[in-house]
Amino acid sequence: MNKYLELGQIVNVKGLKGEVKVNSFTDDNTKFEKIHKVFIKQKESLNEYEIEKVGYNKNQVIIKFKNINTIEEAEKLRNSYIVVDREIFGELPEGVYYIADLIGLEVYTENNEYLGKVDDIFSTGSNDVYVVKDELGKQKLLPGIEEVIKKINIDEGKIIVNLIKGL
Repeated sequence: MNKYLELGQIVNVKGLKGEVKVNSFTDDNTKFEKIHKVFIKQKESLNEYEIEKVGYNKNQVIIKFKNINTIEEAEKLRNSYIVVDREIFGELPEGVYYIADLIGLEVYTENNEYLGKVDDIFSTGSNDVYVVKDELGKQKLLPGIEEVIKKINIDEGKIIVNLIKGL
């Protein structure tokens, strides 16, 4: 399990005063308002920045970092990732996982048949959908419902599923 969680990617600058546009990876963009310090990951470096102001524009988060005051300074942050120490959010409730922790887990049926690895997870509104990709690149979409997802074991790197009729 990774020590850090990626909250979003800085994709552009906004205005002339050092604000940046962020594509959020969270289910709740207001999480950025609750965080005062973040790390910016650029290639192999990780530097701490203090958030001065958070705003929103359509589906993006607009962030002004302390000591980033010009478009030129903000431009240097483009394409980097905003990460935080996972401990900042505390323990998750039982049965709730970060998507980042589920990506890459091996998926098996209850009969121990290997299906592939979790490649992506997206929300449909009513439930999540797990995209499982096998070695040949073939995808299988599994609804994230109790009837299908039987057991998730992060430590073993494994998900056990029940393939209901139609899957």
